[in-house]
Amino acid sequence: MAIRSFLLPLAIVAVLAASSAAVAQLEIGFYSKTCPQVEEIVREEMVKIIAAAPSLAGPLLRLHFHDCFVRGCDASVLLDSTKGNVAEKDAKPNKSLRGFGSVERVKAKLEAACPGVVSCADVLTLMSRDAVVLAKGPNWPVALGRRDGRASSATEASAELPPANGDVPLLAKIFASKDLNLKDLVVLSGAHTLGTAHCPSYADRLYNATGTDGAYGLVDTSLDSEYADKLRLKCKSLDDRSMLSEMDPGSYKTFDSSYYGHVAKRRGLFRSDAALLTDATTSEYVQRVATGKFDAEFFKDFSESMIKMGNVGVLTGAEGEIRKKCYVLN
Repeated sequence: MAIRSFLLPLAIVAVLAASSAAVAQLEIGFYSKTCPQVEEIVREEMVKIIAAAPSLAGPLLRLHFHDCFVRGCDASVLLDSTKGNVAEKDAKPNKSLRGFGSVERVKAKLEAACPGVVSCADVLTLMSRDAVVLAKGPNWPVALGRRDGRASSATEASAELPPANGDVPLLAKIFASKDLNLKDLVVLSGAHTLGTAHCPSYADRLYNATGTDGAYGLVDTSLDSEYADKLRLKCKSLDDRSMLSEMDPGSYKTFDSSYYGHVAKRRGLFRSDAALLTDATTSEYVQRVATGKFDAEFFKDFSESMIKMGNVGVLTGAEGEIRKKCYVLN
């Protein structure tokens, strides 16, 4: 599957231009002299990866999210734990992350072509963009030049990642700490159009503390009762880790706007999805995109928000390092 070529809409160019001093060192074509085929190599591998496992698009996008929200987009989420340190990937919110092997596969191809040149942080950023495109989503330009971090902390990950049960005030505070606003919050929540989730991330909406659905109605009344009944057929208890549920039922391998339709009908999987209906700004966006008449607007918004998120806390210049293998420091 070929990735569509793209023009740069003025709005996206503006997002790229509005950068901090560090982000200003990121640039389109950063590797034009040192590894000019970087995007082509990533793209070719991603086409193979997604063709073999279409369900990996969501996890690869999630991997980028979880990287950028802790220490910025520095590939710290990819580092393995060591004898003296528990790394981000082993934090409780990251236990279900997938796609590490795919990142190493792409990185190995780049190391063979351009040894010691392309950072793991840039590899993951490009892979997340291509995952969206290959899932029939939007395309956007990726400024490059990120460096890889030398630290990774499970404690930081547990404290800084947006929780699946978060309300809008909490989520907005976390996003604001990354220079992302309320619109970015509701737009980037649209990434839940891809992927699946294990029961523990939403089972508290279905069962009370004793693990029973009870005779007294829903535990979380913001969840549509018929949808809750269907979820219980898959998710048997608070601790059921064996089953997966689609975050966007019916099209979890396709990037589209249908997630907002589910949220508008009170069928968002997580409490954080349901919370979008409790705030005037986020609810208005959900209801608007849920009509199915504003897909192009959502795609443009998502592209702009992904560019902003990809610029969070980046290391550039002589900061950090360029790892040879993404799971271990040089």
